[in-house]
Amino acid sequence: MTITYKDEAGIAGMRVACRLASEVLDHLTPHIKPGITTREIDRLAAECMKTQGSISATLGYQPPGYPPYPASLCTSVNHVVCHGIPNDKPLKKGDIVNVDVTVIKDGWYGDTSRMFIVGEASIAAKRLCALTYEAMWHGIVQVKPGAHLGDVGWAIQKFAESNGFSVVREFCGHGIGQVFHEEPQVLHYGKPGTGEELKPGMTFTIEPMINTGRREVRELGDGWTIVTKDHSLSAQWEHTVLVTPTGYEVLTLSAGSPPPPAFVQAEPALA
Repeated sequence: MTITYKDEAGIAGMRVACRLASEVLDHLTPHIKPGITTREIDRLAAECMKTQGSISATLGYQPPGYPPYPASLCTSVNHVVCHGIPNDKPLKKGDIVNVDVTVIKDGWYGDTSRMFIVGEASIAAKRLCALTYEAMWHGIVQVKPGAHLGDVGWAIQKFAESNGFSVVREFCGHGIGQVFHEEPQVLHYGKPGTGEELKPGMTFTIEPMINTGRREVRELGDGWTIVTKDHSLSAQWEHTVLVTPTGYEVLTLSAGSPPPPAFVQAEPALA
C-alpha cells in the first residue's frame, strides 16, 4: 500500500469529515458523567451522526482476523488501552474514559478521540490525561515538510518517559483519507530523522496510548478490547493532521475542542 497525497478537493473533504467527528465528541461531552453507560454514549453518538448525515466507520468494521466491531464508537475505560466495546456498566465517579470516533462523510474519513474524566478523579488519573494530551501535541508540532515520522514518535516518547509514563508499542497512528487505515504507520516512539519523510498533502492520525505503569498490553476474549497487562491506567488522545506546505493543520478541531497546550500557541509551524 502506498501513501496517498490529498489534493485541494481531498483536503476539503477531509476537513468536513474530521470536523464532524470532533463535533460528535462535542455533543457527547455534557452527557459523560457518573451513571451513564458507555452503551448510552454510543447511542447518543449514533443519533448525532444520523443528524449530521455522516456514518460510523467502526460499526461492522472487520479487518482480517477480527470479528465485526459491534458499535458506533470505542469507549476505553481506566485500564482499557483502546478498542473498548460499549456496554451496560455505568461509569462511576473517578473513572477515566477515552471516546474514539471515526465518521465517514461523502467518502472521506475523520478520526479523533478525547479523554473524559468522570466526576472527580485522582491526581494521578488527571495527570495522566493531561500529560497524554501534551504528548500528542509534542508529536503534532514536529509535523512539517522534510521532517520524518521518527521525529514525531521520538518527541512523544521522550516527553512521556521523562514524566514517568510508558508508551504502548503495539498500536500506532495511521494514514487516513478515503480509507480508514492506510499508509503510513505513525509510531509513537522512535528515533529522530528516521521513518517516512513528511510531504504536503499527507493526512494521518497521531494518537499516543500512554500508561501509568508498564507498556505491555493484552487482548481480551472479545477479540477487540486491549488492556494494560499490569492493570495500570491508560490514556489516549487523537487528532487527524494534514501536512501543509509550511507545517501542519489539525483537521479534527471544532467549537468544543480543548485548546492546545500553551507551548503550541507560540509554535511557528501552526498553519
